[in-house]
Amino acid sequence: MIENPEMTTMREPARLEDLLSFQLHHLHAVGGASVIRLLEGRYGITRREWRLLAHLWQAGALSPSSLAQEIRLDRARTSKAIGILQTKGLIERHKLTNDPRRAVVSLTAQGLTVVQEIFPQVADIHRHWVSVLSDAELTLLQNMLSALTRQAHHINATFATDVKADRKLGKRARG
Repeated sequence: MIENPEMTTMREPARLEDLLSFQLHHLHAVGGASVIRLLEGRYGITRREWRLLAHLWQAGALSPSSLAQEIRLDRARTSKAIGILQTKGLIERHKLTNDPRRAVVSLTAQGLTVVQEIFPQVADIHRHWVSVLSDAELTLLQNMLSALTRQAHHINATFATDVKADRKLGKRARG
């Protein structure tokens, strides 16, 4: 059997462009450009803000820390986005009656309207992206993404668990 040269570089990356994470990031950046134009140009919200709104739409009210965990964003950035979305009138924060130190965030009526207006447009962009794939290719892609996600969770649980990410350390090295 003749091996596909592209498959070899995927198994044994020699350049940055051979790395799966680089290719996925590139696809995310190029593919997301139309979504960003839609969100920022038509609605005045960022992709990060959209992620929060869409997740609250799908999941309902959540604590800020649960929201951060579910959308895989650090708490500081989530908190900042929550503040911005509150200022824009798209989400609201409710203190819990049994523990006033804790709160949940949820969509306002205006936030719900915005999400319900945006989602069909983003779904239409999605349909255009995947239109180049057959049904069999889409099924295969879905299965591959699921397998890669499971593997990534496994690696995250087992690789370099003796160290914690520290962006400050990186800043010091450059300064």
